[in-house]
Amino acid sequence: MADFSRRSFLKTASLASAAAAAGSLGLYSSSSLGADVITLKYANNLPLTHPMNVQARKMAKAIKEETDGQVILQVFPSSQLGSDTDTLAQVRSGAVDLFSLSPVILGTLVPAVQISAIGFAFKDYDTVWKAMDGDLGAHVRAQIAKADDGKLFAFEKMWDNGYRVTTTSTRPVATPDALKDMKLRVPPSPILTSIFKAFDAAPTAINFAEVYSALQTRVVEGQENPLTLVDSAKLYEVQKYCSLTNHVWDGFWMLGNKTNFSKLSAEQQAIVTKHINAGILAQREDLAKLQGSIRDTLKGKGLEIVEAPPEPFRAKLASTSYYADWKKTFGDDAWAILEKYAGKLA
Repeated sequence: MADFSRRSFLKTASLASAAAAAGSLGLYSSSSLGADVITLKYANNLPLTHPMNVQARKMAKAIKEETDGQVILQVFPSSQLGSDTDTLAQVRSGAVDLFSLSPVILGTLVPAVQISAIGFAFKDYDTVWKAMDGDLGAHVRAQIAKADDGKLFAFEKMWDNGYRVTTTSTRPVATPDALKDMKLRVPPSPILTSIFKAFDAAPTAINFAEVYSALQTRVVEGQENPLTLVDSAKLYEVQKYCSLTNHVWDGFWMLGNKTNFSKLSAEQQAIVTKHINAGILAQREDLAKLQGSIRDTLKGKGLEIVEAPPEPFRAKLASTSYYADWKKTFGDDAWAILEKYAGKLA
């Protein structure tokens, strides 16, 4: 009993510290709020300076203003409320109201969402947004709503995270052969693990909050993430090479706890939804601008940029059972929706 109480106290203290830290950054108002004010906790794993959090703070301001201070959006960046898996559990329980999470991790709870993370499925951003703002996104949102006893829902628009590249400390990855036996950090994600197993690497699941230290201490040789995150998380400090594998496009679903969100009036729900979707579209534009200069930025910080033509990587995947296995997992109907945008994969 004493053990349980101590753990509960430490957890509560940790959450209080996170809230205090967020408040000290000016992310939300700490003024006394009336009893009828609804506060929404929004968590994500990205640094404060990332375009997602830049837009999140703007969303919070707009929501507060349009609801006359009756809905307060608190923003907790940089995994302040826990790792991705911890925070997913909190949004399911209702301890967190809103959470941005990549399909590659959400797939541990709702396997169907991983379909957007199939290797080399989207050739460009035009294809990405046609799919995710179209039938493929609608299919995935329906799967999220049905899963986990209907505890979660996803907003209509999806944050951009970018195409994932590979950074390493030991050798560049210009071809799939360079990945053989490489100990590479991946998120706790079945689909990303399967891609790198198909490339004969040794993928190791580590939550994002622990990535920098794992690279710094050489627990792993490298990792894979979008270029903008390599920059904002300062991974260039502990990596030597950045290989432009672009193996998967990645985004973040804006998840909500259905019960908590239903406590808002219909008008408040509409206001919050409007500003969240608008903020997401603005973030996409912000990220696109950053991606135009990010290679030069990373070069200037000492990271060696390595071209990695996609054809050998695609051929390697196609030579394995990767596509056939995932088609079987997702089912013919879902796969047909994916191939409507991606073209023939399996």
